[in-house]
Amino acid sequence: MPEKEINKFLGEKSDWITRSLKKMQERQNNSAQKQEFNELDIKVFVDKAKRILPPKVDRFSKEIGVNYGRITIRIQKSRWGSCSSKGNLNFNCLLMNAPEEIIDYVVVHELCHRKEMNHSERFWAEVEKVIPDYKERRKWLRDHENELMMK
Repeated sequence: MPEKEINKFLGEKSDWITRSLKKMQERQNNSAQKQEFNELDIKVFVDKAKRILPPKVDRFSKEIGVNYGRITIRIQKSRWGSCSSKGNLNFNCLLMNAPEEIIDYVVVHELCHRKEMNHSERFWAEVEKVIPDYKERRKWLRDHENELMMK
């Protein structure tokens, strides 16, 4: 690509590039200020998750009209939750650092995989039936990921 076209492209995208660089810098700053969790902290998160998540899963599974298998709580570095093809659900105990509406979003997200094991338009339509503002919640989770996880 000619240098002239590259410079034109960079000029057209300069606002986006500046915003993106600023966001990356904020994430790095947040990461540098992060709190390290010790074993006791993690045990507290796991215990809280074991109390809070199963009733939410039960309630939302009925609303969505799906069944599920086992619920597992663990500490994870890169995921908030997952759903296996057998219907077993895994949740990250660090999710307990998030506001309740975000926890609800993650539970609904994983349960909707019982209908659609992908992230297709049909999948997101299922999520939206239960959480109409899921896009805002999803964005909040992405924006605060480094604060909530040990990154």
